[in-house]
Amino acid sequence: MNLMFTLRRANRFFGRRAASVTSTGPITWEAYFQRAHRAAAFLDQVGIHSGDRVAALMLNSHEYLELYHATMIRGAIIVPLNIRWNLDDFAFAVNDSESTAFVLDDRFAPLLPGLKDRCPGVRHWIFAGTGEHPAGMMDWNAGVSATDPREFPEPDEMDVVGIFYTSGTTGGPKGAMLTHRHCYSHAVHSTLSTQMVSDGTWLHAAPMFHLADAGAIHSVTMLGCTHAYLPAFDPEAFCAAVERHRVTETVLVPTMLNMVVNHPAVDRYDLSSMKNMLYGASPMPLPVLQKAMEKFPHARFRQGYGMTEAGPMLLCLQPEDHRLERLDEKFTPIKSAGRPAIGVEVRIVDEHDRDVPVGHSGEIIVRGAAVMKGYWKRPEISEEVLRGGWMHTGDIGAFDAEGFVYILDRKKDMIKSGGENVYSPEVESMLMSHPAVLEAAVIGVAHPKWGETIRAIVALRPGMQLSESELVAWSRERLTHFKCPSSAVFLDTLPKGGTGKVQKTVLREKYGQLAGGAHT
Repeated sequence: MNLMFTLRRANRFFGRRAASVTSTGPITWEAYFQRAHRAAAFLDQVGIHSGDRVAALMLNSHEYLELYHATMIRGAIIVPLNIRWNLDDFAFAVNDSESTAFVLDDRFAPLLPGLKDRCPGVRHWIFAGTGEHPAGMMDWNAGVSATDPREFPEPDEMDVVGIFYTSGTTGGPKGAMLTHRHCYSHAVHSTLSTQMVSDGTWLHAAPMFHLADAGAIHSVTMLGCTHAYLPAFDPEAFCAAVERHRVTETVLVPTMLNMVVNHPAVDRYDLSSMKNMLYGASPMPLPVLQKAMEKFPHARFRQGYGMTEAGPMLLCLQPEDHRLERLDEKFTPIKSAGRPAIGVEVRIVDEHDRDVPVGHSGEIIVRGAAVMKGYWKRPEISEEVLRGGWMHTGDIGAFDAEGFVYILDRKKDMIKSGGENVYSPEVESMLMSHPAVLEAAVIGVAHPKWGETIRAIVALRPGMQLSESELVAWSRERLTHFKCPSSAVFLDTLPKGGTGKVQKTVLREKYGQLAGGAHT
């Protein structure tokens, strides 16, 4: 089965429903189906062939959705780019993927001169924005409107449909190759696991270049739901979009949800249409989750754990498991990432890929029909990461007796202090429960006696004050001493990547120098 099924199904059974909210109003699935095929014909007309890579640098929009479907129909491969990268990062992904076409919107079209200098292999520069298209670029909207649909060969299920760049489980950006089969399987598995509303509206609030949001494109399409868009995340704009479009479901990363629930205007908006609130991509501090459940009382909360290489969903914590009880226990479902999603098998293993006992930590490895084909042009790394038929995630976790999986840390983020393993999400969740703390992250810094000690990087709530010594003392009242920060840095806001996740690599680079503080 390939992804064409999802689009045909939406057209056949839900043709008169709204497919997408455009700048001029909603468009039905019947109209969208025809426009997506005209867009594929436009790509063909300008010289984009089956298997060609098409890079995209765009904010969330109707045109971005069209590009996902048009490349799929044409048999080309979309290469979505992280909007937070710099020119050299963009050029690396474009040149590494050997993209021959590059699609830009209003926000990024001004970068054209610098990109042209850095991307000599690109033959087709396409503007998918509003207003007059820049010189030297083809106009997506004019081309799609003027092009007649044409027939294209049915894609094979193992044809690559997208290359998604990620730092992955080993260093350096790599393109994860996902095929029709992977993406279709994920659409089915995630639909069953998340119980999406069959006549609902999905708000693309997280960036569409990343599978945290883009992973839902084919599920939403398959169900004939409506796609709505938030071009760039802003907490009040999010609330306004939910009210205006009567949004029923979305996915947010914890930093985004934290911004929403703490925004002073959140109570001025009608958010009652929200039925499914998915969150994931990084650990969710319990204080943020508790407040979110209060602000969205009509919503069923689900956590999704996954990674780009897996399509992305691997685990799902269901609404019935969002019980705020037994919080003093190490293993209680609300602290977990859920159980394996339908269609996914999970193991926790030691360094020799042997299963560890329940309650013991090890690397999370997974397999399923949505796991990637491999990394683009990286056969050695692909073989290592996919060894034995299992995707090695690089995350440290543990099973409890009921089959819930607890994400303890990334291998690279785990802190080893005085011979003890310290898992950063546990410490960060504790810090986030302080009434003055809005955002928190912890890193390990070198220490001459203890090997590493813990440094907290904190952003305070507006108008609040907190000293380093007060934060350290407060932490020691709540956690074992070796888990507590011995120093702290206070910032206005924590650095975040394009998906909204805190960039710990940046924090380590800036604040990971030798620590001289005591550690007792």
